[in-house]
Amino acid sequence: MRRRDLLAGALAFAATPAAARPVMPLHESPREMLSPPFVDGDGRDLTLADFHGRVVLLNIWATWCAPCREEMPNLDALQARLGGDDFHVLPLSIDRAGLGPVRRFYDEIGIRHLEMYLAEDIRAMLAFAVIGLPTTILIDRQGLELGRLSGPADWDSPGNITLFETIIAKG
Repeated sequence: MRRRDLLAGALAFAATPAAARPVMPLHESPREMLSPPFVDGDGRDLTLADFHGRVVLLNIWATWCAPCREEMPNLDALQARLGGDDFHVLPLSIDRAGLGPVRRFYDEIGIRHLEMYLAEDIRAMLAFAVIGLPTTILIDRQGLELGRLSGPADWDSPGNITLFETIIAKG
């Protein structure tokens, strides 16, 4: 496949409305992954190991990314519905200006259920093998990558809710 054809396909996918996107695709088998350090909204240092024992939907995003902004209300609704001891939506911002723009964005669009997290942009993108924003990675309770999707999605759709509930129930 030529590079231009690949780029055209990626751009066509990115232009698709989030509600029309498929359920998150899963890998044939779980994959090891790196975890760069990041901070939460209170400035505490964290890694993915701090979420061990929970299914995590890691969303790498930025306030300046239009598709990222589009899907944040869906992620907020998903956290409101499934979030707890067994499942956590982890929206990891890579905004270079820090948590200030993230806080303003959350206030602006009424995000009420998602916590804030921030990572160094290049470090996070390299560690998580991100080639575009948003990128969302489904992580099992042991910290293994189960699947990923580049581009926005309707995360609180019935298909995704069923998928996440099935993975949560597996323990």
